[in-house]
Amino acid sequence: MIDFKQKLEEIERQEESGSDAEIVEIVAEHKKRKKITTYIIAILVIALVFSGKILISSQSSSAWMPGFGIFNKLRHLIGSADKQLPGEESDRINILLLGMGGEGHDGAYLTDTIMILSLKPSTKQVALLSLPRDLTAPINGSAWRKINSINAYAEMNKAGSGGEVTTAAFSDLLQIPINYYIRVDFNGFVKVIDELGGVEINVENLLDDYSYPILGQEDNPNYYARFEHLHIEPGEQKMSGDLALKYARSRHAGGIEGSDFARARRQQLLLEAVKEKLLSRQTLLNPIMVGKLINEFNKNVSTNLSAWEMLRLWELSKDVNRDQIINKVLSDAPDGLLVASQGEDGAYILMPRTGNFSQIRTLVQNIFETTAPSEKPPVSPPKQISQPASVLIYNGTWIIGLASRTAAKLIDSGFSIAQTGNAPMRDYGQSFAYDLSAGKNNEAWKMLRDITKAEEKSELPDWLKEYIASTSPADFVLILGTAADQLE
Repeated sequence: MIDFKQKLEEIERQEESGSDAEIVEIVAEHKKRKKITTYIIAILVIALVFSGKILISSQSSSAWMPGFGIFNKLRHLIGSADKQLPGEESDRINILLLGMGGEGHDGAYLTDTIMILSLKPSTKQVALLSLPRDLTAPINGSAWRKINSINAYAEMNKAGSGGEVTTAAFSDLLQIPINYYIRVDFNGFVKVIDELGGVEINVENLLDDYSYPILGQEDNPNYYARFEHLHIEPGEQKMSGDLALKYARSRHAGGIEGSDFARARRQQLLLEAVKEKLLSRQTLLNPIMVGKLINEFNKNVSTNLSAWEMLRLWELSKDVNRDQIINKVLSDAPDGLLVASQGEDGAYILMPRTGNFSQIRTLVQNIFETTAPSEKPPVSPPKQISQPASVLIYNGTWIIGLASRTAAKLIDSGFSIAQTGNAPMRDYGQSFAYDLSAGKNNEAWKMLRDITKAEEKSELPDWLKEYIASTSPADFVLILGTAADQLE
């Protein structure tokens, strides 16, 4: 960005030698440039925050924002014309978009919205991938936990580090370089919409959610007082910031609006509505409103994008058309890459259907390829057992979620899971399998060991003997060791 302190020093030097008229002209030009630069940067960042596709969701750059020919005049002020963004050389720029509750919300730094925005400059394509907050993953190569907690853990360790740490974690998890992040809290989201006077949204389906959490009532002794009934009729609706946020965040609506895919779709509708209002002449030609928006940005948005990088993004994305935008949502739909499960604490979680991130990485890394238009890459279906067989799974390690992930693999091959839990001893290295059916299902017994790479054992530990004596046992017992965490 232009060094205004240096420019002022130059003005002071000229003040000593120039005429009053020249001085007035120089100062006026300086103030004008500074105002325009701040104005445009703020609008760019606000636009980026609400979704990367805001910058590229119109049919033409002239339709996107009135008067944006000014960008050409700003290039020499910010100096982006001769620079390249990280990723341009490989024809892919990745940005992590994060939305969190913020101050006053339960779990203020948990990221409720997580998206990967990718731009391919050579073809003017953009891809937007939504990752559900309940997805579990191995963070930094260690324990599996929900991905929405990465930012929160980082902020606990060092305030202000969440954006950088979360970006590095997703870059490692998905095995793609992610150089930028934009993080916004919901307080800012609500206030920006209210500053805009609300937004108009064409609600596609009836939304009926009887379990929408009331802020501040999370620990109310009266359980039913913790929730409100959120009811939104289909059709054109004008929403305040508060209602718009509820519309985007609702997780327990009945019918088709109860899925993660529908939730992501509602978020896209809301982002489009915000974009239309934010970039209207009514907003952009109102300096008081723009000033308030800039103020909200300063308080509620963090990013590692510099001014020239924002302008460079505009230059690369301004000619993208709607039909060049690829939208993907990771989900547990029948053809999705995820499967719903329970964590070892009983909490609802989502896991990769295959037990690892190989398919998800393939999707992410090839999201612009014409051979991969659908969410799920073509794979051979897992081999199925021909006779029913049940498995009791114990986690013999301290790796969180290992039993649930292994259960998902076995379910895909036709096994039923009698129960998952933790073994009394948590220091197992190798996985062990026990056949309690006395050899009645050799096919399933072999497949169980092939899938889990478990070593066959016959002598049961004492704690397992006590369990079998007190209940109807499953066909097989599986005790997982740390080796199971390395299986693809």
